[in-house]
Order: sequence, then structure tokens, then C-alpha cells
Amino acid sequence: MAQNIPSQEPAFVVAGDSITWKKSLADYPAGAGWVLNYRLINAAGKIDIIGTASGDDHLISVTAAASAAWAAGDYTWTAYVTKTVERYTLASGAITVKPNLAAQAEGYDTRSHAVKTLDAIEAVIEGRATQSHLSYSIAGRQMQFIPITELLVFRDKYRIEVRSEENAARVANGLASRNRILVRL
Repeated sequence: MAQNIPSQEPAFVVAGDSITWKKSLADYPAGAGWVLNYRLINAAGKIDIIGTASGDDHLISVTAAASAAWAAGDYTWTAYVTKTVERYTLASGAITVKPNLAAQAEGYDTRSHAVKTLDAIEAVIEGRATQSHLSYSIAGRQMQFIPITELLVFRDKYRIEVRSEENAARVANGLASRNRILVRL
């Protein structure tokens, strides 16, 4: 059975997976010597991908071994073509590299930053319910707590972010978003 190769850049990939897509660029055919390149970049590093010719199309193919070395995270990508001394930027976008769970050690925390932060804020709020002091001093070092009012503001902010992540995951899995739209007639 022939593999159906996507013609668009993926929104996410899993480190350790084989990754393939094909681009047809009428103005920059691979058969005429144009090479399609991608640069993925974030604060932690960069990833360069060089396409190969498949007739006049550009085939982007990353082996499982190569992607296994990619650090998980959100990246910005840019696509550009080159031919001898010419270079033209074609597009840019965002991609998420997800960790390879099969390669992770036991006890790996799969929660997002927003979920971890919300859990930590709620733990502090619950632990502080009986505490009335906002600062204390030990051996001359002053320690301060974040006031409950500020923690509540942060909690609300992260609840919204977690809800947004949950809705995005639902939509990605073909389910309906849990956002309610209320209409008054």
C-alpha cells in the first residue's frame, strides 16, 4: 500500500519518529536545482533540515534517528530555497516537538508548564489557608510570601491557560471544544 505523503508542514512531531512531507513549488522546482531548507529555532537551539529532489517536488524527510536527538519544545520555523548564490524565504510558522514517551524514564512528568504551575499555585493556596503571616526572618534572611490575592489572580490566569490547552487537545482529537457560547434571544 502506497504511503500518502502530506503536502504541508506538520503542526507537531514526536522526537524519535520518522517525519516526511513533500512541497511543490512551481517557481522553485527541485529539478531546476532549487533546494528547499527549513530552520527550526527556539531559545534552546536550532534544527536544520535540507530537502531532496523528488522530480520537481521537494521531499522533506527526517529519519527516526535524527529526530530522536531533537529537544522537545515549541519552535518557530522558516522555509527558504537556495540555488547557487540565490536565497529566498518562502514561509514561516510554528511547530511543536513532543517528547518520545517510549524513550522516557519511569516517573517522567508529562504535564504542561501551565498545569504544573496551576497545581503548584493551588497547593500553596491550600497550604496557606491557615497561615496569616506574609513574611518571616530566619538567620537574618527575609522571606516573603506572595499575598493570597495575588495567588488567586495567578490561579485564574493559569486556569484559563489550562482550559485553552485542554480545548486545543480536544479539537486535535476530533472532539468538540468545551467552551460554551451563550446566546440570548
